[in-house]
Amino acid sequence: MSAILTAENLYHRVSTSEGPLTLLNNISLQLARGESLAVTGASGSGKSTLLGLLAGLDKPSEGKIWLAGEEITAMDEEQRAAVRARCVGFVFQTFQLLPGLTARENVMLPSELRGERGAAKRAEEFLAKVGLEHRLGHYPRQLSGGEQQRVAIARAFASFSGEDAILFADEPTGSLDAGNGAKIIDLLFKLNAESSTTLVLVTHEQRLAERCATHLRMSAGAVESYEPLAGDDNFSEVSA
Repeated sequence: MSAILTAENLYHRVSTSEGPLTLLNNISLQLARGESLAVTGASGSGKSTLLGLLAGLDKPSEGKIWLAGEEITAMDEEQRAAVRARCVGFVFQTFQLLPGLTARENVMLPSELRGERGAAKRAEEFLAKVGLEHRLGHYPRQLSGGEQQRVAIARAFASFSGEDAILFADEPTGSLDAGNGAKIIDLLFKLNAESSTTLVLVTHEQRLAERCATHLRMSAGAVESYEPLAGDDNFSEVSA
């Protein structure tokens, strides 16, 4: 399989009152199309920082990232946004739904911003896939936490299509109880299998990490360990 995501020698530093703080320390990885990767580690280990860089939400202090064949670290924000609009879906732990829009309208938004036709129909199809066809006209405040996360997942999967599609999810079950969390995990992998997308997850949950083909553990901004799924010969290359 060809690589859809490659990172080389990533460093990320921020300025603090006590001087520069290194959040990521020399991380390299490569992920094949259609593969799933779980990123785990203690709070403050750099997981969410890495996810944001890989998705093109920010630029590293040093290093290069290629996403769907394009070097996004050589781009400005407008150019990175165009790549994200084409092939990236992102599921946030805190849902990030717009309170003034209905479930249908929240899911429609990425397609509408791209000027695509049939945004409403596509939104309704994905909301039906996550079991919310009866909640199309409801606003986020009228939905439970589990329902809001399902809307966020529908929006992410409605954001892209094609072999270059890649979904990033930052603690997708972190705000949910155990029962709803288990449902969201099953839903993520079901939709991922149906759409043949690439999946990158940040999680504290071992049960979620074990569903992925590869598992990257982080500590203090660096790679602590990397474990491919037993018997899987299509695994990522990760180094620190």
